[in-house]
Amino acid sequence: MIEPYKLSAAKRRIHEQGKTIAQWAQEHNFEPRQVYLVINGTLKGRNGRAHEIAVSLGLKSSE
Repeated sequence: MIEPYKLSAAKRRIHEQGKTIAQWAQEHNFEPRQVYLVINGTLKGRNGRAHEIAVSLGLKSSE
């Protein structure tokens, strides 16, 4: 499980860059819907594309 403070920090970092979550997703070649699911804690980022998103957001290590 990803800690809620990490999720809110990831959202804040994206918004501090002046981007929407959808813009960030497109720039990193992710489906915006999947990024929303990870960043809102619905997908846990345990494997597959959700894990890649979590790593790119800095929520998890790449291991």
